[in-house]
Amino acid sequence: MFQLGKTIVSEEIIEKDFVCNLSACKGICCVDGEAGAPLEEEELKILMDIYPKVKPFLTKEGIEAIEDQGLFITADGEYETPLIPSDDSCVYINYDNKGIAQCGIEEAYNQGEIEWKKPISCHLYPVRVKDYSEFAAVNYHRWEICDDACTLGKELQVPVYKFVKDALIRKFGKDWYEELEKVAETLKR
Repeated sequence: MFQLGKTIVSEEIIEKDFVCNLSACKGICCVDGEAGAPLEEEELKILMDIYPKVKPFLTKEGIEAIEDQGLFITADGEYETPLIPSDDSCVYINYDNKGIAQCGIEEAYNQGEIEWKKPISCHLYPVRVKDYSEFAAVNYHRWEICDDACTLGKELQVPVYKFVKDALIRKFGKDWYEELEKVAETLKR
């Protein structure tokens, strides 16, 4: 672990390799899991504002679950995306023509309908950030359903922090990321 500003960062985000392999996993991270994606408080208003433009990119089951549960829920004092009761997939899910799960929010973004890519926790994955009163912990999250992503990352030699570069900059800023790159270069020596 090392400190960057007000963050404590796991060296694993530099040491481990990762590149999503959707052709192998079929986007299972949006389908499988015990809970919805974590949401930051400021993201709740964004979801409320963009929902009318995102709705056409969602499944019928996702829309029904949102109408029943709301755009977000609270679990153990934390905000997260609701799940579709029939299969526990994220309410914001959609599927492409190959049956690969994808984020309906991100698809609306890709189509130019909205300017917000998706929740930061999804954009950062496999990096997880836990906020504490004095600092934020930045860790690598291991999940066996991402074994193919680890294999592809190793094959392509892409460390986690480079795979999620845009998300890390979105979360912590460009200066923070540039400092992370300096630490990574030091650790490689």
